[in-house]
Amino acid sequence: MNVSRPALTEPRRGEIWFVKIPADPAEKQARPVVVVSMDARNTHPRAETILGVPLSTALRDLPTHIRVQPGESGLGETCDIQAENISTIRKQSLVASRLPLKRLSEGKLRQIARAVVIAMQFTPEGL
Repeated sequence: MNVSRPALTEPRRGEIWFVKIPADPAEKQARPVVVVSMDARNTHPRAETILGVPLSTALRDLPTHIRVQPGESGLGETCDIQAENISTIRKQSLVASRLPLKRLSEGKLRQIARAVVIAMQFTPEGL
């Protein structure tokens, strides 16, 4: 994947960045994550972390996965957003893509939020 060195710009909700996820195997490259935390947190000067949800090219039909096409993301492949793996990520570990990526729509972010709730074993209607 084409990624550059860590950028000092602030991530925004819905943007896709790359990060080396500590839970991944050591040989695994940085992978894309979508920023899902609110911009008040993302841009706050004392906030050192964001909330991110990783994407994967291993496509599975699961209620906690949201499919995203290359035209929606700017990535080269169809991916699943894995809402069950929502993570706190240090801003300094985020790496910007060298290629222009798209910001995910509000509708797609709502789908991610519903899938996170499902991953917590709640139904979105039950909240």
